[in-house]
Amino acid sequence: MPLPLRVTVVIPCRDDAEFLEHCLQALSVQTHAADRIIVVDNGSTDASAAVARRFGAVVVEEPTPGIWPAASRGYDEALADADVIARLDADSRPHPDWVARLVRAFVADPGLGVLTGGAEFYGASPTVNYLGEHWYIGGGHYWIKKFLGIPLVFGSNFAMRSRVWERVRDRVDRANPRIHDDLDLTIRLRPTDGVRYDPELKMPVSARPLVSQRGLWRRVWRVVPTFAASWPEGAAWNRRATSDAAGGEEWIPDADEGLAPGFGR
Repeated sequence: MPLPLRVTVVIPCRDDAEFLEHCLQALSVQTHAADRIIVVDNGSTDASAAVARRFGAVVVEEPTPGIWPAASRGYDEALADADVIARLDADSRPHPDWVARLVRAFVADPGLGVLTGGAEFYGASPTVNYLGEHWYIGGGHYWIKKFLGIPLVFGSNFAMRSRVWERVRDRVDRANPRIHDDLDLTIRLRPTDGVRYDPELKMPVSARPLVSQRGLWRRVWRVVPTFAASWPEGAAWNRRATSDAAGGEEWIPDADEGLAPGFGR
């Protein structure tokens, strides 16, 4: 009889105690409980670490500021005892069946290495929330899939097998706080890693990045330095022309590559 999958949830956090409390409360009522929750305290000066400990989470310190340094520190810690590393952010509010959906998907498909989903924004006007889901996240899924040939890994809502992180952990630009960690991770993945986007796997997340033009465009323009940091690995022609270093198959784009589910509607 196969052993059950061990799931560890990683949450990078910096001065987000109030949001983190709601996130951990949502994780505490999951229909399938995570085996471990790791909160990476990224130099918080508020009560974030105390909130995490109150909910029984493991608190790991990462003094280097930035999502990538914090997230990668959490993934490294999770390798000790996790089969699947799940990731969300402090302002994520997972639905009660989020962990259960992840477990079912990975159990059903041994070839599945990374599973990611979409967003349901909260905290702004209906128009801003809609544009965030269909333009900001939906547009990212559409363009990145066309360019890289695999779905964009959405940092607030994804999970990966530990073996995937073991393969890419020394290839990502993990010490760089000025790039998108989830896009950088996506660039280092290959189709043979088994990357899947599930449009039904939705995650409520705060619309904070969308409420000001400055904040939104800062995140959009981070795409440029992210690809620059991975050059030439992130170049489309390089991905088409080379096989994965681990012996993967050459990527051939799908003939019916279309819009990501929900984009443009």
